[in-house]
Amino acid sequence: MKKMILAIALTAMALTANAKSENDTLVVTTTPQMHCANCENKIKDGLRFEKGVKDIITSVDDQTVTIVFYPKKTDKAKLEATFPKFGYQARELKKGEKVARDMNEHCDNM
Repeated sequence: MKKMILAIALTAMALTANAKSENDTLVVTTTPQMHCANCENKIKDGLRFEKGVKDIITSVDDQTVTIVFYPKKTDKAKLEATFPKFGYQARELKKGEKVARDMNEHCDNM
């Protein structure tokens, strides 16, 4: 009985670990830049129902949008192509690349 419970527990842990590795991440910056919570919400609302999107994390301070997605259902090019639908252009950031926030741009989402 103990061996059976142990086998079930190990199988469940293996399936959980395998499920996590099936995700991919895309980090982009936007044009125009985000300035406020309304900008963040506009981007999140635009991406929320795209097929394959699991999580969306925005940062006005870093000027980044991090999208966690299932690569079997979508890809980076399709996700980037979604941004013009809600008034933005997206550009994938290279690892370690930083984006300076432009304080002179104004926000149209207020």
